[in-house]
Amino acid sequence: MSNINLIEKPITTEQEKLVQSEFNTNVAFYVHLKAYDNKVREELEKRITEVFFFTRGIDWKFDSFGIEKAGSRGTEILGYFIFRAVETEKLQKLFVEEFKDYDNAIKITCSVAKYQKVEESFFDLEV
Repeated sequence: MSNINLIEKPITTEQEKLVQSEFNTNVAFYVHLKAYDNKVREELEKRITEVFFFTRGIDWKFDSFGIEKAGSRGTEILGYFIFRAVETEKLQKLFVEEFKDYDNAIKITCSVAKYQKVEESFFDLEV
């Protein structure tokens, strides 16, 4: 690994595509669930697909989705969704709108975190 040449500005087209935004905002949602069974993952995926469908026109990117079962890191069952978004309030409203009638949900917890790029470098790995 000592022969890696780090550069501060992208040189190639591929490196240009990797450039990260100067600022990044992550929006994370926990859906606190009453119960977990085999249908829950499918139900959550269906609802999140509907959220994506309705969020056209909002600047967002989907980051991750999963389910934490009780006992894995706590006592609650949590469905989590993480987005990168600019228009966080619009995304929050749409998310709540889509989950407000979900009988398995106890509540929704949301976090908005803003990050600023401190440093970025590029390199190629020969394989």
